[in-house]
Amino acid sequence: MNTKILHIISSMNPESGGVCKAIRDIIFGMSELYKNCENDVVCVDNPESSFIKNDSINIIALGPKKTSWSYCSSLLPWLVTNYRKYDKVIVHGLWQYQSYAIYKAWKKYKFNYFVMPHGMLDPYFQKAKGRKIKALRNSLLWHVVEHKLINNAKGLLFTCEEEMLLAKTTFDNYKPAKEIIIGLGIHNPPAFSEKFKLAFKLKVNGWDGKPFWLFLSRIHPKKGVDILINAYLNLLKETKTLPQLIIAGPGLNTEYGNELIALAQKNSNILFPGMLSGDDKWGAFYESELFILPSHQENFGIAIVEAMACAKPVIITNKVNIWREINKYECGYVGNDDYHELLFLLKKWHTMNTNEKNELSQNAQETFYKLFSISKAASNFYAAIDESINKY
Repeated sequence: MNTKILHIISSMNPESGGVCKAIRDIIFGMSELYKNCENDVVCVDNPESSFIKNDSINIIALGPKKTSWSYCSSLLPWLVTNYRKYDKVIVHGLWQYQSYAIYKAWKKYKFNYFVMPHGMLDPYFQKAKGRKIKALRNSLLWHVVEHKLINNAKGLLFTCEEEMLLAKTTFDNYKPAKEIIIGLGIHNPPAFSEKFKLAFKLKVNGWDGKPFWLFLSRIHPKKGVDILINAYLNLLKETKTLPQLIIAGPGLNTEYGNELIALAQKNSNILFPGMLSGDDKWGAFYESELFILPSHQENFGIAIVEAMACAKPVIITNKVNIWREINKYECGYVGNDDYHELLFLLKKWHTMNTNEKNELSQNAQETFYKLFSISKAASNFYAAIDESINKY
C-alpha cells in the first residue's frame, strides 16, 4: 500500500530561500528509499509560474496569494476537502496564512500533522535590527495562532540540535508534544565534469581561472555579506594578493545589493555573477578553494553542505545552526558574526600550508557523507513521521 504525504508551504519559488530546496531534497530522498511513498506539495504560488510548471515534483499551486501574509482563500477549503487522502501532513515554516488554515482545519477535524519550522522559531528574528515591525507581527501571530499550531502538532521536526535549543527560548507558551531532530541533507553532488567549469566561466565575467573564495546564498543583510567584503578588502590591502572573492546569489537588485556593489568599489577581485544554478553552480563549488557564509542567522545552510560535498572547507559563524558539527569534525572554521573575527579567520586560512588545507577538505567531504547525505536525512524524516500516525 502506498503512503501519501502532503507538504504545505507558502511558496515553492527557488528564490524564496532554502525551505523549498529542503522540501525538494526530502521528497527526492524519500522517493529513492521508499518506492511506495508518494509526495504532494500544496502552496499558494501562481499556478502559471514557470517554476511551478517546470518542477519535477507534484506541486498543487492554489494561488496567486494576496498580502505579505500569503493569504489565499482557496487553501482552507482545499485542505478540508483533501486532507483525508493523505497519511501524513507536514507544515513547513511559520508566520504565513498556511498556519491559520491548518489550525482551523485541525480544530474541526482533529487530524494529525507535524510542523517543521525550518529555523523560524530562532530568537534572532525577534531581536534583529530593522525587524521591529515584523517582530511585533510575529508576536501577535504567535499569540493568536502559531502557538496553537505548534502545541497541537504531533511533533516538531528540527534540522539540528542548535535549532531545537534556540526554539525553546523565543516565546512563552511553547509546549510542543514532541521535539524530534531529523537532520537535513542533500543528494551526492554530480561527479566533477569540465562542463561545470565551462558553464561557470561563461556565467562569471572576469573570473581569472584560478581557485577563489565563494559566497553563495541570498544577498540579504542577515547573511553578513557586508562584513565579508570589508574583511576581504582590508586583508587584500595587507597581503596585496588574494584569490578572487565571488559573491553569488539572488538579491543584487535590492537596496542592500546596491550597497554591496558600491562597497566593493568596482574591485576586479570581487565579482557579483547573480544567482547560480545547475551546471554553473556546481562549477562554482568545484572551482572554489573555500566557502564562506558569515551569517547573523542561518538555520542549516544547504549551500554549506553542498560545498562540503565537493570537498571544500567552510568558514561560518556560530549563528549558523550546524556550527557544532562543523567544529566537531574540523571541516573549517567557526567564529563570531563580526568583522574582526571574520578577518582573523580569513587570514588564518590564507596563511595555512597546502597539507593543512587538504586535511580540512578531506574532513569536509567525509562529514558530508557521515551526517548530511540525503538518504540519512530522508530516512530520519520518514521514521519520525511514520512512528505514530495511522491512516485517517
